[in-house]
Amino acid sequence: QANVINLKTFLSAVRLAHQGNDSGVLPLSPLVPAKNSDVEKPKTKMIITSRRDYPLTKSFPFSLEHLQTSYCKLARIDTRVLCLKKLRKLDLSHNHIKQLPATLGDLVCLQELNLHDNHLEAFSGALCSSGLQKSLQFLDLSQNQIQALPIEFCQLRGLVQLRLDDNALLRLPCRIGQLSRLRFLSAARNKLPFLPSDFRKLSLENLDLFGNPFEQPNPLVPNIQLKIPLTLLECAARATVNHSIPYGCHLLPSHLCKDLEVAKTCRCGSACLSSFIQITVTMNLHHVAHTVVLVDNMGGTEAPILCYFCSLDCYSQFLDRHLQSNG
Repeated sequence: QANVINLKTFLSAVRLAHQGNDSGVLPLSPLVPAKNSDVEKPKTKMIITSRRDYPLTKSFPFSLEHLQTSYCKLARIDTRVLCLKKLRKLDLSHNHIKQLPATLGDLVCLQELNLHDNHLEAFSGALCSSGLQKSLQFLDLSQNQIQALPIEFCQLRGLVQLRLDDNALLRLPCRIGQLSRLRFLSAARNKLPFLPSDFRKLSLENLDLFGNPFEQPNPLVPNIQLKIPLTLLECAARATVNHSIPYGCHLLPSHLCKDLEVAKTCRCGSACLSSFIQITVTMNLHHVAHTVVLVDNMGGTEAPILCYFCSLDCYSQFLDRHLQSNG
């Protein structure tokens, strides 16, 4: 931003000094501080809402903290965007993006990610295990084509607001209760038949599950997957979880580690892996959320939730209490 004449004078003085001339004869003018109006501030925000305005030959400023590129018909995320390490808010809504690159997880300052109205079919486990674990607070995946979220999704422990509306979700992550900071959850107009048992652990301010084809719960029709006697693998798995015995891929095969991470919990508090009894029961959604959008047009705020039992004894005890309360 230097004045051209002053810059030429300065360079001439440098050349003369380099040639050994006396400093007293050098053509140096007194230094004058630059005016605020002459100094260009780093650009931190850029909003692009049409394909015509999208920069094809010009780079994005590396100082950007907020970038919106909506209605640009993007089929993929621009690799230049993935170099903006200061980004805190990225809005890619209303595009044609089908897949997310793993390098998106390198944006370790990213707090808000808006992918509303794209063509996504998945949200990869690699992204859930990336730097987004700690930074991401707002995630909008609404109006896509996602049928399921990976087991690793619940590693995004910083999430406060999650929007999943208008997808094709057949289930929510089984460990969704690990999202302890989650306060706003919206998964309206999906294909959810029931909620995972871990849903009980949530503590929400606002919940919207309107327009899902929830099944009618029937505790008297159990899905029995008991293996009697218990296999050695089942006994070992239950003991590992119940006694909080440390494990990892350096000790066990990776598939066993994944099974242990999604172990089911019986009403008695004990763990079960592949030997269990499963039923659905009714849960009032006000138990997990302060404000609940009605589940259907009939004014309901109840939904079916999975419930597990580690043995016939535990199921029988539950059934006795259930029949007595409805007797």
